[in-house]
Amino acid sequence: MRRRNFVIWLAAGALLIGCREAEVTPTPGAGSATTPTAEPTVAPTPTVEPTPASTTSVGTPEVTATPGRATLVAVYFLRGEKLAVVRRPIPETPLVGTAALLELLAGPTPREEEWGFRTEIPVGTELRELTIADGVATVDLSSDFASGGGSFSMRARVAQVVFTLTQFPTVQAVRFRLDGQPVPAIGGEGVIVEPPPGRDEFEDLLPLIFPEAPGPGETVRSPLRVTGTANTFEAMFMVRLSTADGSVLYEQPAMATSGSGTRGSFDVTIAFSVPQPTDGMLRLWEYSAKDGSEINVVEIPLRLEP
Repeated sequence: MRRRNFVIWLAAGALLIGCREAEVTPTPGAGSATTPTAEPTVAPTPTVEPTPASTTSVGTPEVTATPGRATLVAVYFLRGEKLAVVRRPIPETPLVGTAALLELLAGPTPREEEWGFRTEIPVGTELRELTIADGVATVDLSSDFASGGGSFSMRARVAQVVFTLTQFPTVQAVRFRLDGQPVPAIGGEGVIVEPPPGRDEFEDLLPLIFPEAPGPGETVRSPLRVTGTANTFEAMFMVRLSTADGSVLYEQPAMATSGSGTRGSFDVTIAFSVPQPTDGMLRLWEYSAKDGSEINVVEIPLRLEP
């Protein structure tokens, strides 16, 4: 269990604003703040009520809290052997890319671990610098990032960083440095990172139904938008929202923009009604064409508000 104190994914319906080339250079001294020329900024999803975060430091960069104000970023961990998303409230900051990476390096919270989330990024990995220019984010991590693990672990940890940074429209690919030095590959298994990889290089690490918003544990209100990607038979899958006692509030088929071997996107709006705040479960799955059983199941616990 790991969690060091301190999406974005685009939350359902969220808008990204003020996206320009970004450069973040740490000032001398451990734990000192970074000064950007610009970094992507994000707007929180209307259906989500994030809790204000506290001041957090991981490695050299620091994120400083803005009391009473927070936004959401997506952080990519693993659930089983596939990538999965959690969304974290962070203090309002111009260094949103840096803040997202700090959340990633902090690892899953105890509650997220109970839900099955884990990380392949080694404990002790520190963020030294982040720059964004011409669609490529260059991330400088401590050499701990390449320690331990086999080929799956190396690919997974690289994918975690790539997906966390490419949630921003100003980033299409990620270049890696370790302790300030450019590297063509990560670890003894030689995961190639030059030319800089983007999301397409990690299709094998994605679940066939890959919701990216909302994230687990979020408080949501009606209408709830569910967004992500899928690669299912004939692009079809099912969506159900229910309360903790099993009462079904919504159940309908949904369709991605493509399927049957090609990943497409989906955007589903769910209207629901609850008389009082209650725990709920968002469930997405596909019916097997072979025997009709439920396969590729994804469950996301939520807090439902009237």
